[in-house]
Amino acid sequence: MSFVKEFKEFAMRGNVIDMAVGVVIGAAFGKIISSLVDDIIMPLVGVATGGMNFTDYKFVIQQAVIDGTTQEVLKPEVTLNWGTWIQTIVDFIIVALCIFIAIKGINQLKRKKEEAPAADPEPTKEEVLLTEIRDLLKEKN
Repeated sequence: MSFVKEFKEFAMRGNVIDMAVGVVIGAAFGKIISSLVDDIIMPLVGVATGGMNFTDYKFVIQQAVIDGTTQEVLKPEVTLNWGTWIQTIVDFIIVALCIFIAIKGINQLKRKKEEAPAADPEPTKEEVLLTEIRDLLKEKN
């Protein structure tokens, strides 16, 4: 089997296409959730915490070296940005919570849709004919 033919079979397999669609939809959904967190939730959290921003917190390991006459940075400072790490964890928790709430809502909608009783299907022509035959036989006996 040629390489091109094998690749075509692999690429056109249903699972690969489904996975590709899932990745694209997931990326788009991720952008929606990130925007929700960055543009709506985090400003509210900032107001609630008095504008506290963890990204400003850091531990300086080595101070920057600055030229005294030109004020040019000769060597930048070396820092452990622990505040950025904490902020990333807070962002993750908020994103995970938003996704949990969204998925929970979607699952509830699915359950309501599944719980709706299905209407009894109309009998087929054969079933109607068999019912008539049965009724006629009952009348004869």
